[in-house]
Amino acid sequence: MISSVLTKDEPLLREYFSDVDPRLRLLIAFVIVSLLSGCGFHFRGDYLVPDEVGKLSVTSFDEYDQLTRDVKRELRLNGIDITAPAASVSNLHLVSESISERTLSLYQNSRAAEKELTLRVRYRVVVPDQGMKTFTTQVNRSFLDNPLTALAKSVEREMIEDEMRKQASRQIIRQLARLRADVLDDKEVFDDAPVVNEDGVMLSPEEAAAQDDQISLQAEYEKNDPQQPQVAPEAQQSTDATDEQTSSDAEKMPEAEQEQIAPERSDTAETQQ
Repeated sequence: MISSVLTKDEPLLREYFSDVDPRLRLLIAFVIVSLLSGCGFHFRGDYLVPDEVGKLSVTSFDEYDQLTRDVKRELRLNGIDITAPAASVSNLHLVSESISERTLSLYQNSRAAEKELTLRVRYRVVVPDQGMKTFTTQVNRSFLDNPLTALAKSVEREMIEDEMRKQASRQIIRQLARLRADVLDDKEVFDDAPVVNEDGVMLSPEEAAAQDDQISLQAEYEKNDPQQPQVAPEAQQSTDATDEQTSSDAEKMPEAEQEQIAPERSDTAETQQ
């Protein structure tokens, strides 16, 4: 009924607006655009990301995962240039992705009738000379678990999981926009300064912890197995002098005493064997 009314009134509306001054129509359009901008309305995909992350590198736990591809696509749609990892470039690292489920309702035979899927994504943003921040985004979806349509159920679940990943990637972009607002407000955004290795590449907290553990193990090994202490030159000279004195005394010893000592040494060697 409403459509019929609008159809009937369409010629009248067209005639009315045709009589309006073009400058007035331009003014009305300008007012509408100003109101939409003032209330914070933005078109879908139009987010303000921080200038520091306007160009960043993207790393992931799986470079060929569907979530990684969705995140890169959303970044390109928002005008973010994706470059190779470097010490002077901000980094977005997808740490992990997990999907869990729980039962919402049951059939009369106690089988699950409705389930809720939960997608959790952990990611980390590293900005050079500022620090790093780890975030977690979560998406929930529910679907009917019909045991009579197993094939359709599996296909539906795959479609739901793909949609959840796309929504999670959009939430990551929105989090980058909030990060910009926090930076402009001089808030404490980042947790701590990033760790940089000898090559100037930023390390993740896990890699930094592994590097610290390796250094600690090396120090513990050196402590438990120290090197043999070097003998001072004076002590070495005194030892050499003692050996020379012993050899000279043995040469001056009568032959009878040397013959008497020789069997004793041989008996001692046989006893040790």
